[in-house]
Amino acid sequence: MPNLPAQIDGVLCGGRQPLVVIAGPCVLENESLAMEIAGVLARTCERWSLPLIFKASFDKANRTSIDGFRGPGVHEGLQILERVSQKIGSPVTTDIHESHQAPVAAEVCQLLQIPAFLARQTDLLVAAARTGRAVNVKKGQFMAPGDMANVVGKLTAAGCENVLLTERGTFFGYGRLVNDMRSLVEMRRLAPVCFDATHSVQEPGALGGATGGRREFVRPLARAAVAVGIDAIFFETHPRPEEAPSDGSNMLPLTDVPEFLADLVRIREATTT
Repeated sequence: MPNLPAQIDGVLCGGRQPLVVIAGPCVLENESLAMEIAGVLARTCERWSLPLIFKASFDKANRTSIDGFRGPGVHEGLQILERVSQKIGSPVTTDIHESHQAPVAAEVCQLLQIPAFLARQTDLLVAAARTGRAVNVKKGQFMAPGDMANVVGKLTAAGCENVLLTERGTFFGYGRLVNDMRSLVEMRRLAPVCFDATHSVQEPGALGGATGGRREFVRPLARAAVAVGIDAIFFETHPRPEEAPSDGSNMLPLTDVPEFLADLVRIREATTT
């Protein structure tokens, strides 16, 4: 277990701190939808005294198909995230795919996210670390939990003092991800750990030109992760998942969020007392 929690603009993640919620839509569509989702998340988290970090992508650079919707782009996307942060009074995060995006995103986002496919990219990790922001790295689907020690080493060597590691499943054959809950325990020895409940139920490429998913497994996996002991829960949500332009099949309907988080709070209280 890490000695100190990560600090994300006033939000403490790790140790005996409250469970941090990192959530939002997969990709930004427009400002009004982002505000709608952020409002529900903020009210629900306030009810349970859970710190919220709003997440949405300005660009989905790893879509299955070249025709897949990628988002509004860096400038418009960051403007939306900034207004969301101002509206709900919470930190925001987004994923970056190239080194030059790090300092730009850091002007708005208090937490920078490194996608799983890019977890080993040294230049990207170093660029994120040098912004002075906290950095959340998703464990590659092709990596063992112990491999993340080298990721943490790269970040700390470049000056990052606030690191989060996120588990989002491991490739098991073609088109299937599985979760080894031992990974949460192993990675938590390196840094505070987050569990990505919605990407963990993806079925990559299952829809031919898009990624599929099994939404019915989001809740049981999240329950298990909280019971094992995690510091943050990550999930993506949308008021109409069937209309979401990215990852709709594994996203939580927005109306399910209050019950979902209430369930996790009860489990955390039962396992930490």
